[in-house]
Amino acid sequence: MSGIKVWIQAARLRTLPLAFASIILGSLLAKSQGFFDWLIFLLCILCTLVYQILSNYANDYGDGLKGTDADRVGEVRATAAGLISVRAMRNAVRLFTALAIILGSALSIYACKDYGWEYQLGFSLLGLLATWAAINYTVGDKAYGYAGLGDLFVLVFFGFVGVGGSYFLQTGQWSFDVLLPATSLGLMAIAVLNLNNMRDREGDARSGKNTLALRLGEKGAKAYHAILLIVAFDAAFLYNRINPGSMWQNMYFVVLPFLVINLLKVLKAQGPKDYEPLLKQMALTTLLFALLFGIGKAL
Repeated sequence: MSGIKVWIQAARLRTLPLAFASIILGSLLAKSQGFFDWLIFLLCILCTLVYQILSNYANDYGDGLKGTDADRVGEVRATAAGLISVRAMRNAVRLFTALAIILGSALSIYACKDYGWEYQLGFSLLGLLATWAAINYTVGDKAYGYAGLGDLFVLVFFGFVGVGGSYFLQTGQWSFDVLLPATSLGLMAIAVLNLNNMRDREGDARSGKNTLALRLGEKGAKAYHAILLIVAFDAAFLYNRINPGSMWQNMYFVVLPFLVINLLKVLKAQGPKDYEPLLKQMALTTLLFALLFGIGKAL
């Protein structure tokens, strides 16, 4: 495999639909209120792209050093497989850290130019926190992913920050109601992580990566998956009851069969290979939910 292809594979571009979903949903919710700036949207997407690649490179680097990715099911991890050296991956993490800080600051300065320096500083600091979270999921002696806190951080950054933050940057105003669809998106993103962690339970146990799926056990993790999907759908339903719109607001019901299919397959899964195809399905279902829910509110 050529060098560029190895780096593209390590970037795990298939995770991008999940990352973009929160920005799409938050921006479309803002449009439903009559606010939308294309440049803010594109800057949010670009920042998210950089954050996600940074997270994936840092994850590859951190797990590779700890031996977590040895004999894993699914995509090969570049550092663990020796396709990219530890030094090169560390430098890539540093490069994307710098890019994340620069782009995050640029987004904060532009999007909050009419709100005052306090908002510019606040969102710049939030960007720094997102950068820290992207790196420290698996990197370092106190990586929070190894303490079972990955699910919480996914809810915060894929849900509250991604959806709520992009909504505020577009509108310049806040509504606590937005936390409901943000919760929906965040819980669906956690469902993707939970699938990943159920698949990797054996390797994680050997390397001391105490994910929530490992702590709960197989039956507990499956029950947890069901709760995630049910609550995610209920939160979206509740938002529409509080903020009624046109008949199009129910477009997101299209994803319900996909959620049911995903859950049924999870309940029947017997081993790591059974979870692998469900990851992509859940990520794409989350993106579809973001599009349909957002468009339904905007129409």
